[in-house]
Amino acid sequence: MVGHQRQVESLEKTYQKRNQHIEETAGKKVVLDRIVKDVFLFLTLICSSVVIVVTFFILFKGLRPFRKTYTENNESGKASLSYFLTGRRFNNGYTDGQFQYGVFFLVYNTLFLNLLVAIISIPRSILTGLFISRIAPKWLSKIRQTVIDLLAAIPSVIFGIFGIGIIVPIIKKFSNSLPNGAGYTGISMLSGALVLALMILPTILSVSVNARNSVDKNQINGSLALGASPTQTNFKVVLRNAKSGIFAGIILGIGRSLGEATAVSMVCGAPLYGITINPLNTTITLSSQMLLSIGEAVPGSRNYDVRFSAGIRLMLIIIVTNLILNDVKNHVSSIDKQPLFIQRPYLYLKHIISERKKGLKANHD
Repeated sequence: MVGHQRQVESLEKTYQKRNQHIEETAGKKVVLDRIVKDVFLFLTLICSSVVIVVTFFILFKGLRPFRKTYTENNESGKASLSYFLTGRRFNNGYTDGQFQYGVFFLVYNTLFLNLLVAIISIPRSILTGLFISRIAPKWLSKIRQTVIDLLAAIPSVIFGIFGIGIIVPIIKKFSNSLPNGAGYTGISMLSGALVLALMILPTILSVSVNARNSVDKNQINGSLALGASPTQTNFKVVLRNAKSGIFAGIILGIGRSLGEATAVSMVCGAPLYGITINPLNTTITLSSQMLLSIGEAVPGSRNYDVRFSAGIRLMLIIIVTNLILNDVKNHVSSIDKQPLFIQRPYLYLKHIISERKKGLKANHD
């Protein structure tokens, strides 16, 4: 009996030590998890605060030209807000006690250039991504994926040099072969669109290829088992299921294209004023105008501060563009075909009119 009691006491001590060890280990895990959580929260707050600080700084500096009175070269006044929104020359001098800085033509040129970029790059990136993920052999797909990753790491100035050395001469030869095209130099909006399309291709491809590779294999095999051809499966199953990721890549690519300045300045030229209608003519965008002569601008001067005002316009363009693309993505990706934002007022009015008609008809009956 005594030996049995000792064994029981020994087992109880062992269990107590084991439970104490488990509690200590659990306590350490809770503390470690809390520390990791706090570190992640701290890093998130830093990233968010950087975005907020940059935004408020640009807003503060960008609104300053319309509030501050500048006195330079015996001229005193503020920047004209109306001309800033509608002007077709970035620096149009001094008139009626106001400095005339306009960015309307820059906004137009930026949107037109990026429209050309989207037309060139989006179909090419979708079809190239489909080939890499679904059609190409595995060894070729790996090589092409490596090349795409390398392209994404190339600096924009290298793309600009490539554009000057390769794309600009091709555009010059093409434009000179057209009727009345002897005066074109190849430095043009079209050259910039081709360079930007090449730049954003890796960004769109890297995201969209991952989206295609994540499509459920059972859906692909089911489509093939029901008699669909590989081409029909690729377009009607793979692309439809990966469209959310494809749009995400397009949003990232267009965002990079909107903010690019170095390569655009190198291949598009820098005209002082005017809306560019002919893609074979030189052009200038918001980002390239902000970069132009920034080193010569004196901090605190009107020529320096007004570039932050142009930055506000560029930020608004990027935000609105992303909202539009996200709205299109939600419309395309939703099962019930969520209406586009631009369609909602019309649908709302249509619903109100329909309800009133039903009410009038009920009263009449």
